Amino acid sequence: MRLFSLATFVFLALVVYDRYVPKSPPPLPPLTVQIDRILIEKAARRLTIFREGTPLRSYKIALGFAPDGDKAQQGDGKTPEGIFKVNRRNGESKFHLSLGLDYPRPDDLARARTAGINPGGDIFIHGQPNGMDRLRAISYDWTAGCIAISNHEIEELWRAVGIGTAVEIKP
Repeated sequence: MRLFSLATFVFLALVVYDRYVPKSPPPLPPLTVQIDRILIEKAARRLTIFREGTPLRSYKIALGFAPDGDKAQQGDGKTPEGIFKVNRRNGESKFHLSLGLDYPRPDDLARARTAGINPGGDIFIHGQPNGMDRLRAISYDWTAGCIAISNHEIEELWRAVGIGTAVEIKP
């Protein structure tokens, strides 16, 4: 009798688990197109990629260690806001692959010159620090102002993003 009730309990537990525990979504098929726009929403910690106005994927991101507000100067830990372009690709960076943005722009340089400060630079979308592939670096804001995603995701972006791709960074 006891064996029957244990078997019944296990069966019911499996039914409940199957019905009520959320399932992982199936893996997305690999990207096979070039994207033409990247939208980064700082408050949502989300990077979305687009092709001809259609969103294709969204990724969880980490930002600069002090992400609120627009980048003003080197070392402030802020991720810049505005419209940029990918202007370089670095397969040999200290992070797993990186896509450089054209920050600072002329207005950033002028603002910094007027204030007598260095606006900073070298803002990238990149993966994890090299040698730390298992680090869950997207669970908190840790960069100096860059946008970090997982290594798998930066590899996907690397294949789909060309020089000149538009990048909009919203607060």
